[in-house]
Amino acid sequence: MIVIVCPGQGSQTPGFLSPWLELPGLRDQLSALSDAAQVDLVAHGTTSDEETIKDTAVAQPLLVGAGLLALRALGGGTTVTDAVPQSGAIAGHSVGEITAAAGAGVLSEKAAMEFVALRGRAMAQASAATPTGMSAVLGGDQGAVLATIGRHLLTPANVNGAGQVVAAGSLPALAELAADPPARARVIPLKVAGAFHTHYMEPAVAVLRAAAADHEVADPEVTLVSNRDGQVVTDGRTVLDRLVAQVSNPVRWDLCMERFTALGVTAIIELPPAGTLIGLAKRALKGVELLAVKTPDDLDAARTLIKEHSA
Repeated sequence: MIVIVCPGQGSQTPGFLSPWLELPGLRDQLSALSDAAQVDLVAHGTTSDEETIKDTAVAQPLLVGAGLLALRALGGGTTVTDAVPQSGAIAGHSVGEITAAAGAGVLSEKAAMEFVALRGRAMAQASAATPTGMSAVLGGDQGAVLATIGRHLLTPANVNGAGQVVAAGSLPALAELAADPPARARVIPLKVAGAFHTHYMEPAVAVLRAAAADHEVADPEVTLVSNRDGQVVTDGRTVLDRLVAQVSNPVRWDLCMERFTALGVTAIIELPPAGTLIGLAKRALKGVELLAVKTPDDLDAARTLIKEHSA
């Protein structure tokens, strides 16, 4: 079994979409996704600088747009769902779960872009209300790491597995964590605008919940693994409800990887901008074949992997 994984915010780099737009039809497709999001993804994916694409309102639609573009190229069909074999699975980290929902057929491409654009704007507004941030905690015993994060009144916003937990909350509390880290662990501040996946994002949840009522959904066409708890979700409305709720709740990528093992996954492909999730899998899922699709040059290898690992 093969699973396609979709990365979250922070993995984007300046110009990473430039080689993709050399493929026939993809520039037009990205322009259409730009129109749906009301964000110039062509410029942000090719010429915008690092500071510009770190903006939450830009980064989130850019990442989902990139994933949809790559799914279309990978499947070689007219829809993004063609890329995921019926015997395969798909999952996304944080905002990447919107890409996964579209790849599974739950949301149309247009609906996915409208939803992620609203998400990005709402989370940027929520972040501006209170100075907050996030720090990666690398290494240490996970139980001790979580206990230390809690002692400093922070939230384990991303429990990623492979010795990586991301703490989020107020800046003073993050400074205290850096001064008093868990045993045998390093604390690295992240360049993000706020405490994502915590109660600080509740205003964004309210905005998304109101908008979600107007979105049409379908049940997933393939196995869709939720980053909330690693469960397989088979109802489209539940998927959308979880997309709304995850904005203020932790991402449990560790449980997603445990689910991959339970499903018998033998290969993982990460969509662009790829690398982060493959790095976690390399440490946590021994014996699983891994491929980071970074440029169109990786598409043939990805198609071969899908053929070899699809039942």
